[in-house]
Amino acid sequence: MNIKKLSLGAVLVTLLLTLLSLVSPTSSVKAETKKYVIATDITFAPFEYQDTNGEYVGIDIELMKSIAEAEGFEVEFKPLGFNAAVQALESGQVDAVMAGMGITDERKQKFDFTNSYYDSGIGMGVPKNSEITSLSDLKGKKVAVKLGTQGATYAESIKSKYGFTITTFEDSSSMYQDVMVGNSDALFEDYPVLAYSITSNNLPLKMTDHNENKTEYGVAVNKGENAELITAFNNGLKKLKESGKYDEIINKYTTNASENTEATSILGLIKTNWKTLATGLWNTIVLTVVALIFASLIGIIFGLMKTSQNNIVQAIAGFYIDIIRGVPLIVLTFFIYFGIPQAFNITMQPFVAGVITLSLNASAYIAEIIRGGIQAVDKGQYEACMSLGLPYSKSMQKVILPQAIRIMVPSFINQFVITLKDTSILSIIGIAELTQTGKVIIARNLQSSQMWLIVGVMYLIVIVLLTKLSAHLERNLK
Repeated sequence: MNIKKLSLGAVLVTLLLTLLSLVSPTSSVKAETKKYVIATDITFAPFEYQDTNGEYVGIDIELMKSIAEAEGFEVEFKPLGFNAAVQALESGQVDAVMAGMGITDERKQKFDFTNSYYDSGIGMGVPKNSEITSLSDLKGKKVAVKLGTQGATYAESIKSKYGFTITTFEDSSSMYQDVMVGNSDALFEDYPVLAYSITSNNLPLKMTDHNENKTEYGVAVNKGENAELITAFNNGLKKLKESGKYDEIINKYTTNASENTEATSILGLIKTNWKTLATGLWNTIVLTVVALIFASLIGIIFGLMKTSQNNIVQAIAGFYIDIIRGVPLIVLTFFIYFGIPQAFNITMQPFVAGVITLSLNASAYIAEIIRGGIQAVDKGQYEACMSLGLPYSKSMQKVILPQAIRIMVPSFINQFVITLKDTSILSIIGIAELTQTGKVIIARNLQSSQMWLIVGVMYLIVIVLLTKLSAHLERNLK
């Protein structure tokens, strides 16, 4: 039994080291290559969005790529969403944020900015049939905003004066949908983004004449860091303006923007996006399987510890299980992806953070499945082993565990289903699993009802198949 435990531990350590090999010190990466990781939003057209080919495009993307080419450095984009992008910068996971980020005095206290590359402002959008024309009409109304944006800051600053309440969303598409279905009466958004979204997607919204808070967009880096990137960006931006390339990029996505002709029927959306959706589903399944391998190894160890005859060992296992089960999954995700890298000055790939998060979360429940399965075996079985002179380890190995496994299989399959659904939480750190894929597609076409139906059916098919597998295994084991 001891040899098997050592072998199990060796396998666990090997797998963990494989994952950790993907985690690297921040400083060494920057020293070896002149490559910058840029965090962006996922739903901020025309500045950044994913086209029908699955490529990220937009003003921010093309400007940064053109400047990188002109100045001789490389860039890697990480579409995370605005709020997550800022947190990734603060924790050192990325080198900069370029996501239509307004340059404000408050932000200057924490970040250094490049020169402004675009002048914007806050616009107010309302349904086409709305009678709201000015801020004074917002009294007693609900206003939708996007978390962390200038629109949200502006709304907070005037809500008491004009008597409206605020509903906050993580992305622009959800904000637009909330107004279109009538849950909110108006929204505040950067006016070029609002104008582009209404025009290109033919939304049943209109812009009021209200336009406030002139805002300059810049690229943000952590205070005192990546000064060479700021210098290179400023120099490159100047070159683009002198050559006319800057105006060409801006006009491509604003003046020359056309209406989105993507199909809006369910079959049309599937035909257009099936490759992207299939990739998202595949990533979801891979995340689930890899995480459950680690979770099973960890869960078996703590499950056996929970059934140990040693009170101290039991207490340690109980403490681990209580801690993991007591922390909300979204909090655990943020802690692992943002907190740990910031504390230890390392970078961590989103996939690695996702696997660690799901593994820890599922391991606590698997440990309880192990404990419950073992304790469900009739105590008389163990007493019979003792009367025959079998030691505890042999009793567990030869008699108790084979019976417990039969009891545990349905619960294991159920945990697989739960973990698969839990992968949707990982969209907050930019992992392109199925839920994130749906968000990205909706950000482009704003067809939320159809797309969420498609995504929901895809989840349902996989989960029904797993449920059938569970029933089949249960019948065979009986």
